[in-house]
Amino acid sequence: MLNTLWILLQIIVGYNLALPFVLVCLYKVKSIGNKKTTAHTVIKEEADYGIIVTAYEQTNTLPAVIASLLKMNYTNYLIYIVADKCDISNLKFKDKRVIILHPDQTLGSNTRSHFYAIKRFRRAHERLTIIDSDNLVATDYLQQLNVYFDKGYAAVQGVRKAKNLDTTYSCLDAARDIYYHFYDGEVLFGLGSSATLAGSGMAFTTALYKECLEKLDVSGAGFDKVLQYEIVKRKKRIAFAKNAIVFDEKTSQSEQLVKQRARWINTWFRYFSFGFKLTGKGIQHFNWNQLLFGCILLRPPLFMFIILSGLFTLVNLFINPIIAFIWIASFVLFLIGFIIPVVHEETDKRIYKSLVKIPMFMFYQVLSLLKVKKANSFSVATQHYHSNTIEEITP
Repeated sequence: MLNTLWILLQIIVGYNLALPFVLVCLYKVKSIGNKKTTAHTVIKEEADYGIIVTAYEQTNTLPAVIASLLKMNYTNYLIYIVADKCDISNLKFKDKRVIILHPDQTLGSNTRSHFYAIKRFRRAHERLTIIDSDNLVATDYLQQLNVYFDKGYAAVQGVRKAKNLDTTYSCLDAARDIYYHFYDGEVLFGLGSSATLAGSGMAFTTALYKECLEKLDVSGAGFDKVLQYEIVKRKKRIAFAKNAIVFDEKTSQSEQLVKQRARWINTWFRYFSFGFKLTGKGIQHFNWNQLLFGCILLRPPLFMFIILSGLFTLVNLFINPIIAFIWIASFVLFLIGFIIPVVHEETDKRIYKSLVKIPMFMFYQVLSLLKVKKANSFSVATQHYHSNTIEEITP
């Protein structure tokens, strides 16, 4: 019995090493013979967007965020800044498309901020997109989202590229994002499932967003996990818009990294059970979208299954060298799977150089794991240090 449990535990952990390579192979096979489609930026009619920018305690980055939104090659939108627990005395915008909302009481929740804005929409926006207070957007951001809305999708996730690569931490954070954008975005969507949501740089029909979350009060981090579950549960797919680009601030300091990851790890423990539910629904309904997406939600954070896999490899070197060899082969497959998206993208040289510091990055994530019980006591927002303009981060 113990031997069976030991083998089963190794399979549960180990399959995560080979999964990326298997997924990318299936993706490439599926892509053979398919005509490559280009996202057109010419749209017949501009859909009406409500752009929700959420800020908590900090407002120093908002002028740059709003400036980038106002520079978009698009006209049919309004911007709603929800300044939760913020001093707004210095926030002044001349453009009438910018509406500042200042709740009387602290909301302390992303979804509460979103619905605070939705209930105060100046007009019935057909679509909404969520932008963080540290994000900058590409000028064609809304046009690229429209490509997928016009194909019938009601939920679209864009790409969050690095706004800052000033430290090793930010470079490794960017490398992590490249990995997840490729597998959890491009590959998953390409295989007929859904892209995972990333917290910002995402858009929905207003009707779908309200249907999924209006009756739920999601506190703390992880509203995107609840939202993606509710969407896929309804048998809808979340499209991946590779060319809808949002520039996102990456963690640049160790303390910032530990607190942020503690919240993220806490979120995974709180919501990973959604994976079982969706996998079950996928089997019950013969729904590939739900089945594959559910399996992905069960996957633990990268550092957790890498460390566990390393421990299992060491143990098997002493008790079963053949199994140890299988583990080593699995690590090789994972390494290939990790390199593929880094090479696939036009990756900055600073990110390549930072990869040798991955063990240090993992060490701080282990520290985050030790603080996971206290995660909810940390600020609901990550501290922001960079208020770049769009011109400073784009060629």
